Amino acid sequence: MEVQVRSMGGERAMRAKPRKFLVVDDHPLVRHGFALSVGEIHPDAQIIEAGSLVEALEVAARVRDLTLVLFDLSLADRQGRDGLRRMVDALAGVPLLVISGSDDVADIVDSVRMGAKGYILKTSSTAVLEHAISLALTGETFLPLPRAVLSGNVAADTARPTGQILDRLTDRQRDVFQLLLAGHSNKEIARELGVLEGTVKVHVRAIMQKLGVRNRTQVAVVAARAGCFPEEV
Repeated sequence: MEVQVRSMGGERAMRAKPRKFLVVDDHPLVRHGFALSVGEIHPDAQIIEAGSLVEALEVAARVRDLTLVLFDLSLADRQGRDGLRRMVDALAGVPLLVISGSDDVADIVDSVRMGAKGYILKTSSTAVLEHAISLALTGETFLPLPRAVLSGNVAADTARPTGQILDRLTDRQRDVFQLLLAGHSNKEIARELGVLEGTVKVHVRAIMQKLGVRNRTQVAVVAARAGCFPEEV
């Protein structure tokens, strides 16, 4: 077993019940790097490390008050979707963020469909990780900007011209749409655009209606397939 527990908060963590994060990756340096980054974001957190799906499932069964899990999509003992499905089921509602070196749109979409609250590329910055964790802890979903989408390398049978989506939206709805795809909350969008949060909610509902989707995740999926993500996270 390579399960490791790190307490990042010292005496202050002893006085209050710390958040507990599980980092699952079979590469020790990568795993430790993510653990250190989470510790920087949440200094009082208890960070548990696991090097395999078996170890991660053992932690999930033993530690009932996990706050969030970072889960490598390609573990040596269980590759891809099957391992993710088993982990999501074992967590029973604890938010999970996939960490992966793959920016394939299918991997991203399938991960979210199977219950992940986001997908973080291993090349992402600590700021992106912090934003993804923040969204996941409030029940929202974080999606990255895969290089395959930005470069236009999306399968022809799933891609639709960007114009077919953007042409349906008003200028203000396009502004909201781009910020929504970047993972911003309604409050953040309102602050960025200098409007009321209620106004943003109206625009978001209108965007969903025009795209024929029911939630923010589906908006992102449609955008990924159409190749119309913003240039930066």
